[in-house]
Amino acid sequence: MRFGIVLFTSDRGIAPAPAAKAAEERGFHSFFVPEHTHIPVKREAAHPVTGDASLPDDRYTRTLDPWVALGTAAAVTERIELSTAVALPVEHDVITLAKTIATLDHLSGGRVSLGAGFGWNTDELTDHGVPPKKRRTVLREYLEAMRALWTQEEAAYDGEFVKFGPSWAWPKPVQQQVPVLIGTAGTEQGFQWIAKSADGWITTPYENDLLLERLQLLSKVWQDAGREGRPRVVALDFKPDAERLAEWERAGVTDVLYGLPDKPEADVLAYLDRLSAKLAPLGLSA
Repeated sequence: MRFGIVLFTSDRGIAPAPAAKAAEERGFHSFFVPEHTHIPVKREAAHPVTGDASLPDDRYTRTLDPWVALGTAAAVTERIELSTAVALPVEHDVITLAKTIATLDHLSGGRVSLGAGFGWNTDELTDHGVPPKKRRTVLREYLEAMRALWTQEEAAYDGEFVKFGPSWAWPKPVQQQVPVLIGTAGTEQGFQWIAKSADGWITTPYENDLLLERLQLLSKVWQDAGREGRPRVVALDFKPDAERLAEWERAGVTDVLYGLPDKPEADVLAYLDRLSAKLAPLGLSA
């Protein structure tokens, strides 16, 4: 089991670069950041935690661009994985996003993975021209198109929402395949989507009590789809508990993420020291 950090970036508190550098120095495997381009003031979409239009944290309205944030982190680190929990690819031009991710992977030496979501905030998607009822289809086309741009010398794509003719696009990612992880509720529909189009699952923080049951379903769907090996499973945790983490690992969790507090740099570094000390007996090694 590997341990990582997720920083809910904003225009206050610790910046991504020192946070990622400190996480790497303390032995963490990965560094994740979220994405929201904006939050419409008037919307119909309910937040999955609050159940209504209210937000559980005002950082939703203040998030930094994830790829710029990870670029700054890449410049001051050497080993830590750079990822998103989660990005919203369909809110971008697919060709330029593919270029951005490939460039970051190229410059970081192959350390990028893409954690993506379908987008709970359908009003946000609407502002980007994404039909809410088609958001899963749009994301699938985006991933297929980006993979073509990342791997083919002359890439082309002809879908319902993404179309472009034979094109050259460099750089290619260092990795043969940029890992794609999908953050979504642990349902059979979601797992079937993952088994068809992705490499793993990022759990939601409000279903940890049902995680073992969810993992059994994911394993079955994965195998029924004919996928080899096991999916990567990134679980969001709050406080380390050795017994629970061992149970998660046996059930198939490969990575566990811990969130950083929205505080100044000195406070966050102290928190990382305390967290790494708790995880050291469980395998974290600087």
